[in-house]
Amino acid sequence: MARSVNEKEYALRRNAILDVTQRLVYSKGYEQMAIQDILDELQISKGAFYHYFDSKPALLEALIERMQQEMLQMVIPIVQNPHLGALEKLQRFFDVAVHWKTARKTFMLELTRVWYTDHNAIVRQKMMAMLSRGAIPLLTEIFRQGIREDVFNIPFPDQIGAIYLSLIQAIGDGFAELLLIDEPQGDELQRAERLIAAYTDALERLLGTPAGSLHLMDIESLKEWFAAPGDNPDAEASVGSIRER
Repeated sequence: MARSVNEKEYALRRNAILDVTQRLVYSKGYEQMAIQDILDELQISKGAFYHYFDSKPALLEALIERMQQEMLQMVIPIVQNPHLGALEKLQRFFDVAVHWKTARKTFMLELTRVWYTDHNAIVRQKMMAMLSRGAIPLLTEIFRQGIREDVFNIPFPDQIGAIYLSLIQAIGDGFAELLLIDEPQGDELQRAERLIAAYTDALERLLGTPAGSLHLMDIESLKEWFAAPGDNPDAEASVGSIRER
């Protein structure tokens, strides 16, 4: 019992640090945020902090890991819903991720700037591997259902998930490059539309499903990402309707 209580207390305190970190990344930016800012807000010592995280990069890694787990937990009920077809499940898989991130645009942009710096390359690789371990079994379940429903033509359903995620990662990399461009040319939204269209076509071909079966990102969400600051204030949009509809 004591061990259970200690584990629960450990998790609560660790999450408290991550909660404060998330607020500070949003309000100050990751690079400007110091560990001392966290200590001051929580009124804890450095020793207490280092009991949970051994560095600022470790804090970033844990924060992104927690975000990944939040999204995966939102997707699981969709995958397990016996009333949804495979195509609809896959579409909602995309919708959850898009709406979740768009609702937190300012925070996600700050993380993206940090995420794609050279010194975080190893963290990116580790986090993608972790995401793959959680997402691939869910995708495989959807793909197998799609084969049974004759909406997917996939000869290797157990392997296709890794290929699918590699394409999704490539979309993310290309999207981030457009968002973080040093000297915008004014055509970034149009280039993003072509990027999404090209990868949507590739993903549909990979699954052997008809053109137009998938929509990776709706145009309004896409416009939101390339809107000038203040044009579309962030709103913590609810994704509950996506999970329940």
